[in-house]
Amino acid sequence: MPATSMNHFTILTEDLNVTVNFYNKFLGLKAGERPPFPFPGAWLYAGDTAVLHVIAGKTLPEPREGVIDHIAFSATGLVDTVNKLKQNNRDYSLRQFRETDPWQLFFFDPFGAKVELDYPPTEPTPN
Repeated sequence: MPATSMNHFTILTEDLNVTVNFYNKFLGLKAGERPPFPFPGAWLYAGDTAVLHVIAGKTLPEPREGVIDHIAFSATGLVDTVNKLKQNNRDYSLRQFRETDPWQLFFFDPFGAKVELDYPPTEPTPN
């Protein structure tokens, strides 16, 4: 049977609270129900769907980059997100190839995972 959709991503962290707070603050993901696994972690939800699983307590690989280049989410509120990144001194990269293409906003989480947020092309241009 072929795959029908993406279910979730899993990332590792050195600090569970820092990571959960980061994804809540910048992506609006909320921690929610998680099975009673025998290791620390969190499941982060977009609405009713667990889209990001966070695992703590494992040694992070060096270098931090792996075979997965980045995780991407659809988003709204480009100007607000860019302002929040600036206010928190977070480096980011923003691009839009053509006016009809989505805005692509890239930045890193506190432990090296690259995050992409894709915004509709109709979103206002940030300053």
